[in-house]
Amino acid sequence: MMWHSHPSKAKVLPGFIEPCLPTPAARAPTGPNWVHEIKHDGYRLMVRRSGDRVRIYTRRGADWTHRFPRIVEGTRKLRVSSVLLDGEGVICDDNGLAIFDRLHSKADDESVFLYAFDLLELNGDDCRRLQLGKRKSQLQHLLARTTNGIHYNEHLQDEGRIVFEKACKFGCEGIVAKRIDSPYRSGRSKTWIKVKNPNSPAALRIEEGTF
Repeated sequence: MMWHSHPSKAKVLPGFIEPCLPTPAARAPTGPNWVHEIKHDGYRLMVRRSGDRVRIYTRRGADWTHRFPRIVEGTRKLRVSSVLLDGEGVICDDNGLAIFDRLHSKADDESVFLYAFDLLELNGDDCRRLQLGKRKSQLQHLLARTTNGIHYNEHLQDEGRIVFEKACKFGCEGIVAKRIDSPYRSGRSKTWIKVKNPNSPAALRIEEGTF
C-alpha cells in the first residue's frame, strides 16, 4: 500500500534542484524554534527517484548515480512513485562516525549510504513550502522501514550548545541548526546555521588546504 503525503499543491519539475546551504556561525542559535542535527563528514547529495529511475546529484548538480549503488538500491525499495531526498553521503566506522578519507578515495563507493535529512518532493507533490517539522515527520515516516542504503538523520531539540559539545566530543564535523518552522529554499539560508567542530578532520583539511 502506498503512503501518501499531504503537502502543498505545487508540483516539482523533474531534474536537479539546488540544495539549501547553511550559513556558517561561531555558535549555535538558541530558542524553542531551533532543532539541531549532526553534521556528518561526507558529500552533500540530492537523490531523486521517478518510477524506477534513480539519479544522485552532487551539491552543484553533477550526476554521481554510478558511484553509489547502495543508495540507488535503497531508494528503489522505498514505497513511493517518486521522491526527492536531501542528505549526506557517508561511509562510517564501527562506531558510526563518518570517515571522509574512505569516501574521498573512491575505493569503497559500494559502502556509501545516505543520511537523509530533508524531503523536497513525494509522489509528485512539492514539499518545499511545508515547515521543516512537517517535512521531517513525513521523511521519518517514509524511512520507518528503510533499507541499509538510506538512514533518517535525527534532529535534537536540546540546547544547541549542549548538542554541539556532544558532537565535538564524538569527533563529528559539527552541527546544523534549523528553524523548525522554515520552508525549504535553495541557496544560502539563515534559517539553517552550521557550526563546525574546529578539531574535526574536515576543519583540519581546510586549514591544511588538503581539500
